[in-house]
Parts: sequence; structure tokens; C-alpha cells
Amino acid sequence: MKIIKWVFFLLFVVIANASAQKIDIYKRPVQVERSHDFDAQNYRLELNFDLDKKEFRGENRVTIKPLKNGFTKCILDAKELVVTEVTNYRNAPLKFEQTDEYLIIYLSKAYSYGETCTFSIKYYAIDPKKGFFFSDETPRNPKMVSTDSFPDEARHWFPCYDYPHDKVTTELIATVKHPNKVLSNGRLVSIKENQKNNTVTYHWHQDKPHSTYLSMVAIAPFAVIKDSLGSLPVNYWVYEKDVEDARRIFKKTPYMIDFFNKLYGYEYPWAKYDQVETPTQGGGAEATSATILGQNVIYDQKADKDFSWETTIAHEIAHQWWGDLITLRTWSETWLNESFATYSDYLYTRFDKGEDEGALALLNKKNSYLQEAHNSYIRPIVFNRYENPGQNFDRHTYPKGACVLHMLRFILGDELFFRTLQHFLYKHEFQPVDTHDFMLAVKEATGQNMDWFFDQYIFKPGHPVFDVSYIWNENAKTFQMKAIQTQDTSTGIPIYKIPVIIGLTTTSGKESHKFWIKQKEEIFEIAVNEKPLLVRFDEGNYLLKEWIFNKDIEELLYQLKNDDVMGRMWAASELVKYEKFPYVIEELSNSALNDAFWAVRRNSLEVLRTFNFKMENDLLKTLCQDENSKVRTLAIRILGDKRDPKLVSFFKDQFKMDDSYLAQAEALRSIGKCGDRSQISFLRNTTQMESPRNVIRNAAEWALKELNR
Repeated sequence: MKIIKWVFFLLFVVIANASAQKIDIYKRPVQVERSHDFDAQNYRLELNFDLDKKEFRGENRVTIKPLKNGFTKCILDAKELVVTEVTNYRNAPLKFEQTDEYLIIYLSKAYSYGETCTFSIKYYAIDPKKGFFFSDETPRNPKMVSTDSFPDEARHWFPCYDYPHDKVTTELIATVKHPNKVLSNGRLVSIKENQKNNTVTYHWHQDKPHSTYLSMVAIAPFAVIKDSLGSLPVNYWVYEKDVEDARRIFKKTPYMIDFFNKLYGYEYPWAKYDQVETPTQGGGAEATSATILGQNVIYDQKADKDFSWETTIAHEIAHQWWGDLITLRTWSETWLNESFATYSDYLYTRFDKGEDEGALALLNKKNSYLQEAHNSYIRPIVFNRYENPGQNFDRHTYPKGACVLHMLRFILGDELFFRTLQHFLYKHEFQPVDTHDFMLAVKEATGQNMDWFFDQYIFKPGHPVFDVSYIWNENAKTFQMKAIQTQDTSTGIPIYKIPVIIGLTTTSGKESHKFWIKQKEEIFEIAVNEKPLLVRFDEGNYLLKEWIFNKDIEELLYQLKNDDVMGRMWAASELVKYEKFPYVIEELSNSALNDAFWAVRRNSLEVLRTFNFKMENDLLKTLCQDENSKVRTLAIRILGDKRDPKLVSFFKDQFKMDDSYLAQAEALRSIGKCGDRSQISFLRNTTQMESPRNVIRNAAEWALKELNR
């Protein structure tokens, strides 16, 4: 759902002992798949909503099939709901009991295995605190309703069996006051107006089975922007004032769906695709045929460069296959939803933004996981210890799992990897799945037994940590590399078996060699006629790893100029060891000014920032004009750290001219650092400026506090 961006100094940190955990997650209770004695078939909800009173009333007609003979009692999940009546299919009353957690219904006869059983539940709820939200009108949003049924909160707005392994079809017939509109799952059957009482009734039908946590409803006086991909309706439900910005923000949605159709080899499976903004969602939450997005998804065009939700939008679209079409069987298997969607948003970034942006996105994912492993805990990706399902939706589930999929693709190759995805989706469509289903799909689609891979990376914790070194023997004309795995194996982290590509660049050109790592210590030998100018361990950046690879200045400077984006970023970070060499400062300065990719420029600048010397103002002022706002923002911050009152006019000009909210905010903070109290009036005026996440106002207020200290 969310991609975490890391500051430079965390990018290449080496975990000396990944097993040193601050959170003992093994104290959490073991969870097992829930047992159930019936199979839910359909929930048909007829609900009347009163947004002013913050209540709804209605009926759920439930259809189930027993999984045993002699079935006389049905237990459903129900919280914050008040049940007033339960009747059977003949409208005869049924005895029921209600606790804080469950609705227990005593049926009028004993049902046999597979026999259809239908009953109706009348109930109401007043302003539930979970799962279903009444939002008051604010300057940002209208009075409205929205849901977030994840992970087990559908029970807060309708009685149901609320666990992901039981998939059902659903209907929602919702009556609301004009001018509200209602969005829900599936196909829109009808809209009926009742002018007499000024209401409108929407009838939605999700006729393909899905899990209860994927059920949704949103109610507001929405503007509905209609779009499409061929015959597939694609709509954006937004507040009236947000229409123009929403057209720009969501315009790539059909393009994304089309990309995933082709990537997975499985056409989008639902009747339509909607996206809706709400005030109660922080990021994005998938629902079947619809995605609920936080209202911060809407921003002006100026904010595109710094606050884009494009990756989130792509991630949530990918869930329509990974999580909605196939769904994790238990909450231990979160990676089958989130790792696949996270890897999909990387694949989209690479496709749409190019190889360099894709490589950076994958690096961010790797380091997102590594920070959690270093600062919090390590665990297997499939993990059955949690107090609530949300605890498993962490950086092991999202970015680590995505990186594991990238390694699986590297080993299998594109043809076999994507054939596996297609086979898996078709075989298990509209079903709950677990990791063993996917492991079997790999065998069926490719003939390859990859159990060893899943055992290492899915069912065991951790990742490899390498100590890499090499020598070149001039007499024998051989290159020899040693790779030692140094991870602590005492807590279940294995010695990994994995292929690696070693790249060698000489004056004659570049060559790559693939080797298999199988033991704690491996030595690889390659015949080469001259000393390499550049050596890469894991050329292509396929492995989820940490490593120490000490190189001399000459090779690092060559790498800084000549390698791919990931290699140039890594070389910049390694040159931090050589701050006493003037020509290193010169080369990093050239990189900060001239590298073709913005992230390398920013990394080089960040390394220079750590050196114990003062960068020239002219260099920093030039970088304050960089085409990328992230580089400009860093340059302004470093220049501001000089706390030079003579720079105030420069920062004011930068604030007025820059087209990035983040760079403008940094200019305001820099004014505060300079200590010129004559700028108080100017800063107070900027506190009134609107900006995403209030970054301008917050920066101005910070600057004012600096001046008033």
C-alpha cells in the first residue's frame, strides 16, 4: 500500500547482527486457520442510511450451505450491530442470541450437508467506531459515509462470516437522501428515485465470489467522472470541487489496467473499476471492483512532482488480481496479497518511468525491509504469530516479499515466471490460496521444483549478508572473487543457495558470469587478460542482500562515472571513506552537478554534506536550480545550514520562483536558520498559503520559532 522512501545514510547500512531484535514477535500468540461448519453463499443487504443521525437500518438475507449434517445453529460475526429480528425463508421468526462478538441463530430444522439454508436478519447501527464511518462535513469534504472492512471489520456493518477463506457473492440495495450517490462492489443494477420522500435507491450486485473484507460502500454527493478501458467502465468518485484535479490524477487508470492485463495474461476480472476519495483512509484500501483512497490523493498540478500517488494507484489496481481474484487463505499468508501487489507497482514504475526509476523503486523496497529487520525484528514472510491480522502487514509482507519475487523471476527467467503467474490466477480464480498452492503452480507451469527457494526466503527469516573481496593474479591472468556469508544463523537464518552474476569491465569491454552460491564461503575464478577497471558483485541488482565490498579509490571513481544507476549510487556512498582526498571531493561535486540521473546527483551531494568541509556557495546555488525538486530541496537545506544572513534574499527568491512545495518549504526553514528577524512578517504571511500536508505552513511556523528563540 505504501512505499517508504529512505534518506541516504540508511541506503547501504550493513546489519552486523540482524537477529538483535527490539520487538520479540515470537511472544505473540500462534494463530491457525479458522474452522467453520457452513459455506456462505450470498449476502443480500437492504439498508437505509441517515447521514444526519449517523445511523442505518436494514436487513441482510443470508444464504449458506452447511458443511455437516444435522446443522441447527448458525454463528455469524456481528459487532456494534443491534439485531431486532431473524426470520427463516418462510418469514417465520427464529430464535437468536447476541453477544458483543457474535450473532447465534437457532434454525427451524436440522439441515444436511450441502442443503441450501436462507434466513433474514433485521438490524440497525448507530455511528459504528470501526469498519463503517460517518464523516461530518468539513471544508475539505462533504458529509458522507465510507467503509474500510479490512481486515475483519465487515462485521461492523453487516452480520457475516468474516474470514477471508470463505468467498461469497453480495448485493447492496441502499437508500439515501438526495443528492447523495452510493458506490459499492460489482455491477450497478439500477438507480430508483423516490421524489415523494426525496430519496434515491442504488442496487449493486457483486455476482462473483469475494471475501467479506473486500466489501465496501461509500455515500456522498459525489461527482462521478466516467472513463473506460474498451467496454470496461472505469469511474472516479470525487468531491465536486476536486473534479478537475481528479481528471489529471486518475487519467492513467485505464492505461494501468491494460498494462496489468497484458502482464498477468489474465483480463481484468470484475464488472467495473471505481476509485473513490474519502476522509477516513490514510492511503489506499482495495475492495473488489473498487478502491478506497484517502482524500489526500487529490492535489494541484504543482504537487505532482513531490506528492504523486501514482504508485499507490497502480498498487491498488494490482490488488484486483492479487488479493481480490485470488485471496490469502489465512492472515499468515499476507504476502500473497501484498508482496504481489508491491512487486506489480515496481513493474509498472519500470514500464512507465524507465529502467532507472524502476531500479530506484526496487532499491527503496529493499531498504524499507532492511530498516525493519535492523530496527524492529526479522520473521519468516509466512508467519502465524500475531495478536491481530494488521501486525502481519509490515515491511516483510510488502517490500521484502516483492524483492523475493524479483529473485524468483531472476532464477526462472521472464517467460517461466510470468507463465507461472498466469497459471496460478487461472487455476485459483475466485478462491482462497496459500503459499503451497503457489509452489505447486510453479512446478505445474515450469516443471521446476523451487521448494528450496521458498524454504529459504518465505518460510525462514532473514537475508544473506556477504563479505566480498577479489584479487587479480597478473601472472596467471585470473580474477578470483571470494564471497562469505556472514549472517547470524543461530536464529534460523539459513546459509543461502542463490545464483549471482559477477560483472567485469576491462579496457576490452564488459563481460558477465553467472555462478551459484551454495555454501558459507565460495570462491569464483575467471580467466581475464588484464586487471578489471570495475567489478560488480550481483550485477543487475537481483539479490535481496547486504554486503561489504571494499574497493580502492580508483575503482570507485571509475564506477561513479561509468556504472549503472545502482552502481553509481553505491560508489558515491562508498567514497564517504575518502573525504581527505581533494580529487574525491571534486569528482563527487561533478557527479552532483552532472550525473544523468537525479538520485545519483542527490546521493553525491549527500556524501559531500557529511564531509568535514564547507561546500562553496556557488556549487550549492547551482544545485538549487537542479531540474529535480529532491536535489534542489537538499541543496537548499545544506545552504541553509550555513546560517548566513547574507543568503536570506537568495532563499526568498528561491521560495518565490520554485515550483516545488517541498523546495519552497525548505527555503522557508533556511530563512529561519539565518536569524534575520526582519523576515517575521514575510514568514507569517506564508503560513496562510495552502499546500499538500500543510508543508508550507509547517515550515513557516518552524522558521518563526527559530527566529523567536
